[in-house]
Parts: sequence; structure tokens; C-alpha cells
Amino acid sequence: MSWTDERVELLTKMWSEGQSASQIAKELGGVTRNAVIGKVHRLGLSNRAGATPAPAKTEPKPAAPAAKPKPVPEADAKPKPAVEAPAPETRPVVSHIRKAIIPAGQPLPPQPSANEISPEALAKVSEIEKKAKKISLMELTERTCKWPVGDPATDNFWFCGLPVQAGKPYCEAHVGVAFQPMSSRRDRKR
Repeated sequence: MSWTDERVELLTKMWSEGQSASQIAKELGGVTRNAVIGKVHRLGLSNRAGATPAPAKTEPKPAAPAAKPKPVPEADAKPKPAVEAPAPETRPVVSHIRKAIIPAGQPLPPQPSANEISPEALAKVSEIEKKAKKISLMELTERTCKWPVGDPATDNFWFCGLPVQAGKPYCEAHVGVAFQPMSSRRDRKR
């Protein structure tokens, strides 16, 4: 498609009548809406509001030489991999949910002191731990008490293993230690 004088005149006339670039492109045929917009700007017709169209040039322009393909920059010339590696998933750090992992052989964090646990519960736990099944991590089930006893970094570490209290992860004695009302614990610390 080339912009002949007749096509430019028709474009100028339709543009001044308020036709859209799409309508002009459809009427002219063989041009896109963007080509019409580009020609309108080159002719200085872009402002319709209160402006009179500029006269179309009547000098015939020499035919433009065929467009040569642009050379491909070296960076783009390299073939791209067929499959790009997916971006690594980023997850927010939730430090308040996970506690620090203590490496084996390191001292454990402070456990509840004897004055934080009622004497009755302590006595009950001592008696129960004498009767405990002393099972390993791999032997735990939903029906066995999961109360840990000892240092996990040693061979003398085990779980209670007695039958659990309904709806709890521990046996009756360990539930008495694990689930205490906050007020009673505060009172014992004083």
C-alpha cells in the first residue's frame, strides 16, 4: 500500500469530517488504523478541535525503497532455552510460628520449673513415668501419649506412650501438667 495523492485527499477529507481512524482505514482499504493515525500526524492533521486541516502536499514523493530487516543485536541472536526455570517461590518468614531448632548435644531451653507445676501434678507425673511404655518417635500413634522425656540428643530419650485422654495428645497425668489455667500458674510463681 502506498499513500497516493487521491488516498491522502480522501484521508484529509474524512478526517476533517470527524471520521475515526478505523472508519478511514476501512474506507481506504489495505491500511490499518495505526497507519491512518501515523499519516494524520505526519500531515499535521492531528488536532481536530477548532483547527482547519492543513493542505495536502501535491508533490509526488518518490517510492520508498523496500524496508531492510533490522540487524539482530548479538544478545538477541543467541537461542533462548526451550524451557525457562521457574522463579523460586518466595514465602514470608513467619518467625513467631516456628521455634528455633536446637542442634543435638546443645542444652535444651528452660523447662517449666517445679514451682510452676502443682505438687499434685508433679507427683502424678513421677508415678506415671515409672509405668510409661517408653516408646520411640516411630512408635507414636494418635492413641499414645506424646509427652517427651529426657534429652533428644541422647539415647535415654523416649515418649510416654500411655493411652491418651480423649481429644488431647497426652495421657491424663501429662495433660495435668501441659494444660493448666493461666491464673493458677501465675499464683504459684509468686
